[in-house]
Amino acid sequence: MLVKFKSAAIAGVASLVVAGVLVASPVMAQDKTFSESHIAAARAAVKATKSIESFDNILPDVAERTRTLFIRSNPAMSAEIDVAVNESAVELIPRRKELNYVIYEVWARRFSEEQLNEIATFYNSETGKRMADLSRTLTALTIGAAKQWSDVISTDMVSLSRRKLDALSAQ
Repeated sequence: MLVKFKSAAIAGVASLVVAGVLVASPVMAQDKTFSESHIAAARAAVKATKSIESFDNILPDVAERTRTLFIRSNPAMSAEIDVAVNESAVELIPRRKELNYVIYEVWARRFSEEQLNEIATFYNSETGKRMADLSRTLTALTIGAAKQWSDVISTDMVSLSRRKLDALSAQ
């Protein structure tokens, strides 16, 4: 049973590693380097816009998936699995800065240092802070409005097309 557990665990971890390498490869393949001040400007812009906060759940989510994977393979060891996964998650917390740096580079590739400073200045203003605070809500409401409009247009398209087809068949 322990061998089966280890095999499933190794396979699961290996698939996570392979997926991570495949996702990270295009990002790491770009070799442009940036000055410290350009990265600092990107960091300031990213933090001011609160763009990085949405990734705070990655480590807890990965820990939960890992826990589920191991417990599914060996439910009798769930207490030990909880301890091992929790300890591993705590050990991995310092690696969050790797993701942050990649995100800063993504922004630095797309904006000049001057533009990043302007973005940070705006988002550190009262209006910018409000926009950063409301951005998730605004995005959700905007997507909801687009979905509702799409549903209405879809219904109207079917009705209009049906009337046109009925008119054609009446001829």
